[in-house]
Amino acid sequence: MQIYPSLWFDDQAEEAANYYVSIFKNSKILTIARYPAGAPGPEGSVMTVDFELNGHRINAINGGPQFTFTEAVSLLVDCDSQEEVDEYWAKLTADGGQEVQCGWLKDKYGLSWQIVPRDSTR
Repeated sequence: MQIYPSLWFDDQAEEAANYYVSIFKNSKILTIARYPAGAPGPEGSVMTVDFELNGHRINAINGGPQFTFTEAVSLLVDCDSQEEVDEYWAKLTADGGQEVQCGWLKDKYGLSWQIVPRDSTR
């Protein structure tokens, strides 16, 4: 059994997955599933993307505009050094991301992240 997060996007799942994979080491796209004929999305368009960030599996779905991200859920990046904190912070706040407070930010898709040094999570 595996448990992993699924992120709901309007129609940016593949774009977002590629963006996240470009930021984190040891990351890759695993699979891309497309909508078949008769499905809610346009035939052949991206339905889901499974990807890994540093070995952790994540799913992204193009589900439409019904749901958006909130601060109630965030991805926590437990960094080994201040340099790593600064690197991920800069990359995730680029292109329209927003600094929030105390190690929290929202990326350009509205997903909340906590970018913290390892010692602060223990």
